Amino acid sequence: MEKQPNNPLHGKRLDTIIEELLDYYGGWKPLGRQIPINCFLENPSIKSSLTFLRKTPWARKKVEDLYIETLGK
Repeated sequence: MEKQPNNPLHGKRLDTIIEELLDYYGGWKPLGRQIPINCFLENPSIKSSLTFLRKTPWARKKVEDLYIETLGK
């Protein structure tokens, strides 16, 4: 396994990233204001968000970028 000391996402699971962003922003609505995608705005859940983000690279990148910007420092 490669070491990635400069990658703040290394070893982070997508569900953990979503949960930490939810805690940081205080729920689905504020998170949906940061990243306006339907999986955060319409009947949001961890499961539905994971399904969408795993199939949609551009949306996953937005979530990962927001995580790095807010929590990955």
